[in-house]
Amino acid sequence: MKVGVVTFPGSLDDGDARRAVRLAGAEPVALWHGDHDLPRGRDSVEAIVLPGGFSYGDYLRCGAIARFAPVMTEVVAAAERGMPVLGICNGFQILCESHLLPGALIRNDHRTFVCRDQVLQVENASTAWTSDFEVGQQITIPLKNGEGGFVADPQTIERLEGEGRVVFSYVGANPNGSMRDIAGVTNERGNVVGLMPHPEHAVEDLCGPGTDGLGLFRSAISSLVAH
Repeated sequence: MKVGVVTFPGSLDDGDARRAVRLAGAEPVALWHGDHDLPRGRDSVEAIVLPGGFSYGDYLRCGAIARFAPVMTEVVAAAERGMPVLGICNGFQILCESHLLPGALIRNDHRTFVCRDQVLQVENASTAWTSDFEVGQQITIPLKNGEGGFVADPQTIERLEGEGRVVFSYVGANPNGSMRDIAGVTNERGNVVGLMPHPEHAVEDLCGPGTDGLGLFRSAISSLVAH
């Protein structure tokens, strides 16, 4: 099973994401922002990860330029067909800018960069990326962002909560001012998930706070096998 990881100019965590995919039991495939097609045939990917970093230097807005990268035309089309797509931090911002997920990410309310191990609560365990978890389960994932405040209009927030599309919420002090402590959301179909914390940094006991992050990548593999 192959999982593609896109590299944009300014991506920082693409290598870590590929390692996480490998540790979870799948084969990572490096995808390039300038590609006009996804790999086909024996090299075709069954899921895609948009990693963290500062795509295109975060000019204009975080993820605003990456939205127009050639590869994103294919990523959007694949997501609309039901392919599992995960956006981590900057990847979450790109998914919002691409309208695959609602809302937006803005500068942290305290106007400073935050970097810490963050406790999350799993709110939805039925997406392609969370099936290995249980609702109410608390996991610890590293968080590092300067523009991680999730915002949306009140109607969208109510719809996300009412439809169970909030996937993760922050436990304890809100690290960035996200509305309703939202740390991650999903689309209606449950195949596209975005979150600000970095699960790829929690895949080995030696480095990071533990291995809670592996659950996201293993969930995707399990969901693909089930189908």
